[in-house]
Amino acid sequence: MLTKYLVNFGIAFEAIQANKLRSTLTALGIIFGVAAVIAMLAVGNGAQQEIMEQIKLVGVNNIVITPILEQSEEKLEENEGKKEKKQFSPGLNLLDARSIQSHIPRIAKVSPEIMLETSIIKNGIRRSAKLVGVEPQYFEIANFELHKGKMFNEHQLSYGEQVCIIGKGIQTKFFTKEDPIGKYIKCGKHWMKIIGVLEERLISENSVSKLGIRDYNMDVYVPLKTVLMRYVNRSLVTEHMITLASRSGGNNEEDDKAKNYHQIDRMVVQVDQTEFLTPASEIVSRMLQRRHYGMIDYEISIPELLLKQQQRTKDIFNIVLGSIAGISLLVGGIGIMNIMLASVLERIKEIGLRLSIGAKKQDIILQFLMESTLISLSGGIIGIIAGVGLAMLISQVADIPTIISPLSIIISFGVSTFVGLVFGIAPARRAASQSPITSLRYE
Repeated sequence: MLTKYLVNFGIAFEAIQANKLRSTLTALGIIFGVAAVIAMLAVGNGAQQEIMEQIKLVGVNNIVITPILEQSEEKLEENEGKKEKKQFSPGLNLLDARSIQSHIPRIAKVSPEIMLETSIIKNGIRRSAKLVGVEPQYFEIANFELHKGKMFNEHQLSYGEQVCIIGKGIQTKFFTKEDPIGKYIKCGKHWMKIIGVLEERLISENSVSKLGIRDYNMDVYVPLKTVLMRYVNRSLVTEHMITLASRSGGNNEEDDKAKNYHQIDRMVVQVDQTEFLTPASEIVSRMLQRRHYGMIDYEISIPELLLKQQQRTKDIFNIVLGSIAGISLLVGGIGIMNIMLASVLERIKEIGLRLSIGAKKQDIILQFLMESTLISLSGGIIGIIAGVGLAMLISQVADIPTIISPLSIIISFGVSTFVGLVFGIAPARRAASQSPITSLRYE
């Protein structure tokens, strides 16, 4: 039995070698189809991984609230030059965060943040960085983990102590040969005691540009009250502000400029389940609108839904690419069938001779099936190599992450084999149905 298969395989291989150009052209449809499938799946897998990394960066089930600075507005109609009366708003503040946490259902965590541009000084080295005032919920929502040290305790949070947790980049820059825990660095005008170091977080340039994410590894995190008590609290009315207002009589040009009167710079609200993201964001919006006296000086966004919508768009794009690749495989299969049918006509005398000297119809079918399968398999192997190369080229040239999965290669190889078998059946059966006497007389 094995000998019969080997003999038929040898005959099929010799037939392909005798018509190399025709066999190559026949396999082109399979080559392009398999290459397209592998490249498409690689792009899809890369996009999916990128989306998952971005979701991990922004957190799961989060609503992000950011302040909008008040803009000057003029109404030039009958009384030209008279400015429209400005609405009053207390701005985004800690009371907003506490109200959202206590009054809106399905809210798991609320993390208010204050970000200040500052400089870090250590051993005569100065570097710009961000000082971020946070509460412990921030690290839970953003999926941060401590590399060493400990988190802020209740006493440090309540009394605004001068302690900090630094990013891995700060440790690498300023503490190359020593343990930073317990050491001090100067952040702006205050010295901070380091009590913890965060795990390093790798962020791609693509994520930075699309999501507006900064390099967390170069941030210094302090208790929120430390920033409010020792650096800045924009919700307080200072003596300097009163003096300016009394001198200008409310007509100072500085009043026309956008001013940051918001106490906090960002607030992240985490909902306990994804299906409640949209309704929760609507309730948060209504609450903030009432608390800010009808003034919309904030912006609400849901990064996870935006990213999932982006993923859905990419999935549709991948389905379209997959369909095109499938059509290419179908066309390649039809091409194999057509060429094999033509090959039957060319080799009628050969078929008649084999039948007349004792070959069975099963042998003829096996020969032509093996021939079409070999063409298809060869095209599949070349297509796999071309698909892997194409995926790598896309990654390099278009700067798109691609991940080549073994599953895509297995599927492509299996599909190419299946196409050769299916589309080789009709030519094989036609060849086997030839009459030996008629075939030998065929001109």
